Amino acid sequence: MLTEEDAITATKLLQVTGIHRVIIRGRQIHLHVKNQKDLLDAAEKLHLIQREWVNEEIEFIQRQFFYNTLEKLLSINGRSGEEEVRQYVKEQLMEKVDHLTVDHSGNILAQKTYRSGKGPTILLSAHLDLVEELEKDREIIKDGTIWSSNKGILGADDRAGVAVLLEMAKRLETSNFNGKVKYIFTVEEEMGLLGAKSVNEYFLWDVDVAIVIDRRGTGDIVVSAGSYFSFCHKNYGEFFEKVAKDKGLNGWKTTPGGSSDTKVWAENGIQSVNLSAGYMNEHTEDETLDVEACYNVVKLLDGVFEQGRQMQQVLRRIKTLQKCR
Repeated sequence: MLTEEDAITATKLLQVTGIHRVIIRGRQIHLHVKNQKDLLDAAEKLHLIQREWVNEEIEFIQRQFFYNTLEKLLSINGRSGEEEVRQYVKEQLMEKVDHLTVDHSGNILAQKTYRSGKGPTILLSAHLDLVEELEKDREIIKDGTIWSSNKGILGADDRAGVAVLLEMAKRLETSNFNGKVKYIFTVEEEMGLLGAKSVNEYFLWDVDVAIVIDRRGTGDIVVSAGSYFSFCHKNYGEFFEKVAKDKGLNGWKTTPGGSSDTKVWAENGIQSVNLSAGYMNEHTEDETLDVEACYNVVKLLDGVFEQGRQMQQVLRRIKTLQKCR
């Protein structure tokens, strides 16, 4: 017979692997899963769990799983147009969305309606391509929370952003968010935003706001390309500052930045921001990734989706202000 402590531990470990309905009767554990892939994914995650993790909080184990996804993505080569990273993302995302396709340029476009869908439509965006190939047989060096490559680029620009989006697709399945999310994983961002520019406008027509994860450093909420092109109304950027404060995440501030896919979404009339993903010195052999800072982006987005109604209020306020101009 399982003890009460064993039952609590087993339930926690199963739920953190993605099996959210666990029923324990006597010596039997009943798992409710949607499909065989969910069961296989859970088995893979259980295999990753180390003995010393068992008594840790769920948040700690979720963080370790996120780091594992990061490491997988940083190990996949793929300059613009490479199929391997696109296939990996498709496999991870397929069962978590209502619809997924690859467009004529190679961008992955997906969408999912959560609950009734009567809320904001949010675009989450990151890019798949790297600025150059990863060095053959390179190793990832882990110095605490700072990761780097022993030779060549690390590739965190923008595999860090891709990891964040995949994590959010998992979390939103069990969240209270009411609305729609569209996911775009672009190609050829490093070649002049060509992938984003080729996305068919119909996919963007109903998008209210865009969140891009493709900014160096930590704590930046990029709201413009320098002083010459605004990505959003100041109220939208300030909404992210407030969410970060509410979540106890220090240091997040609105700031001007450079060009990115964010500019393309903004040119389509979408309120857009680009968030720091934790990498530094991108495109060089000195590139590093602060994986804890990258995970904090997930926590920030958790807060954004928790405050979906407040976001709608901000958007209504912006529309009113724009009409009064």
